[in-house]
Amino acid sequence: MIDLKDLRENPDRYRNGVRDKCMDVDVDRLLALDEARRAILARQETARAEQNRLSKEIGPRIGQLKGKLKGAAGEEKDRLEIEIATLEAKPAQLKAEVAEEERHMGAIEPEWRALWLQVPQPPSNDVPKGKGSADNIEIRRWAPKSWDFSKSFVQNRGFMPRNHLELVKLHGLVDFERGVKMAGTRHYVLTGLGLRLHQAVLRYAVDFMADRRGFTPMGVPVLVKEECMVGTGFFPAGREQAYHIEESKRGSGHDLFLTGTGEVGLMGLHADEILAAEQLPLKYCTVSTCFRREAGAAGRDTAGLYRIHQFDKVEQVVVCKADDAESRAWHKQMIETVEMILQSMGLAYRLLQCCTGDLGVKNEDMIDIESWMPGRGEGGEFGETHSASRLNDFQCRRLNLRYRDESGKMRFAYALNNTVAASPRILIPLLEMHQQEDGSVLVPEVLRPYMGGIAKIG
Repeated sequence: MIDLKDLRENPDRYRNGVRDKCMDVDVDRLLALDEARRAILARQETARAEQNRLSKEIGPRIGQLKGKLKGAAGEEKDRLEIEIATLEAKPAQLKAEVAEEERHMGAIEPEWRALWLQVPQPPSNDVPKGKGSADNIEIRRWAPKSWDFSKSFVQNRGFMPRNHLELVKLHGLVDFERGVKMAGTRHYVLTGLGLRLHQAVLRYAVDFMADRRGFTPMGVPVLVKEECMVGTGFFPAGREQAYHIEESKRGSGHDLFLTGTGEVGLMGLHADEILAAEQLPLKYCTVSTCFRREAGAAGRDTAGLYRIHQFDKVEQVVVCKADDAESRAWHKQMIETVEMILQSMGLAYRLLQCCTGDLGVKNEDMIDIESWMPGRGEGGEFGETHSASRLNDFQCRRLNLRYRDESGKMRFAYALNNTVAASPRILIPLLEMHQQEDGSVLVPEVLRPYMGGIAKIG
């Protein structure tokens, strides 16, 4: 949720933000509704102040007039009766005026709030402009010494690669047929060493965050109320991607939604709270099951583990002071975390600076990390496995998450989030990059302690 005061003072910043993010939000309509709403609030305040004044003055005045009325006659009596009637009618008149203003407010406030929630966080000034992922800019890439991006897999390794679909079938790691039988398309069953490798990645990532990066692991709900999805910026724009559980129809009081990332629960922890400056930064991580409908993804990556409805993810969030330099420093550290983990598993990757058109509603800056997948496309392709984002105060403003700075001033905090590891997608490059000519797969050394010492699959 954007700062309305800043919108009024700098409307072009938000008009340009909508344009650069290739979104369709009527900022001028919001400004007009906001002006009308503020005028109504001013009239309501004036009417209520008059009501308060009258409640203090009118009673005694009417008492005085009625006292005079007892001894009055003729025109004097008529005058006093008219004045008394006028005074007695004023509270009802003011009440009607307040009610009328409330009706006016009720007519515009739903649209005003809906538009306010749709206005995106403007991109940071140094984010390159572009229309979508095709305009993202590669920052750098990394590969283990045994891998040369300029050469094909055969040239690098000396044999034709199998893709992850062939490898999981060869070793009985995933059962797609039974997953589809139970839950429909884009579902699967991890079996045997497939599940153990999946769990090894997640456990390694959680331990890495807790032991080496000093983050506090948290177990958070993956079923949340609508206000938590709105507060974290996943609604209204991403509503079609969430699974909706209509508990209200069963009489439980409120609907629930399955989250698509642990970020929702981690950020929702401190909604409507006021923190002390010394409590910041908050450094949380979680491992959670994530659910995404993948609406609009028909025909894309339908086979295999790349685009699925249910997966597990280790996510990290940072809530820090409202300071751009500090936010950028945390962003840099998040990217460093991903690189350390990928390098420790021997996976080749590249970093992409996302352009304005690929940022989404809530981000002011985002770096995607794509791992090299030898079996993807024709001769191998990069595929997104991680994403690190800066959100300014967008989420904290929506969640009403504030802190008192050193001077005692109330501030909305800044938030960041990052994918530490998402599986089973990360199994695609793990299996394909570490496959051997005989079809076996070497388990990276850092994962072997979580696999009971198993060094090779097959």
